Amino acid sequence: MFTGLVEHLGRIVAIAPEPPGLRLEIDAGPVAEDVTIGESICTSGCCLSVVAIDGPRLAFQLGPETLARTTLGGLGVGNGVNLERSLRLSDRLGGHLVTGHVDGVGQLVERVDEQDWATCRFNAAADLLAQIVGKGSITIDGVSLTVVDVDAESFSVALIPHTLAMTTLGSLAAGDAVNLETDLVAKYVGRWLECRS
Repeated sequence: MFTGLVEHLGRIVAIAPEPPGLRLEIDAGPVAEDVTIGESICTSGCCLSVVAIDGPRLAFQLGPETLARTTLGGLGVGNGVNLERSLRLSDRLGGHLVTGHVDGVGQLVERVDEQDWATCRFNAAADLLAQIVGKGSITIDGVSLTVVDVDAESFSVALIPHTLAMTTLGSLAAGDAVNLETDLVAKYVGRWLECRS
């Protein structure tokens, strides 16, 4: 489990095919300190297991499901990724409960910048929008955010200067794809109601 509070903006330093998947190496900076093999790192919203460590460089293996469901397969060397280590039970929960299990990909359809702030609107599949509510929680590329509003085709979030400066969300432009994880509670309530009918 994670909180959606990004610890570090890492950089992809190597990509190697490992059919049917691929191997991703990331300069994780301080996130790599005290990391062990097998540990989970939320990488732009996707929970990945560390398979090798070389100083600040962490390696991960991405399987076909991860490549099909997330944006990670479309990234290249030099691209930034939002990184967060897993939550300890003694930690404060500053964001919201994030599993790192990406539900789907959305797309930025509009960005309105007001000085150092930005309001962004994203489209998403109908089944994901059904799990999103105004003033509820959403995870975009691993960042815990509060939903401003939601309609039949899209939802919006307001991004503060810190989020724009310290995460990949600051460089987003209209048309860019993002990893989305809806609120865990909404998924369980939806499933419970589905089973009762």
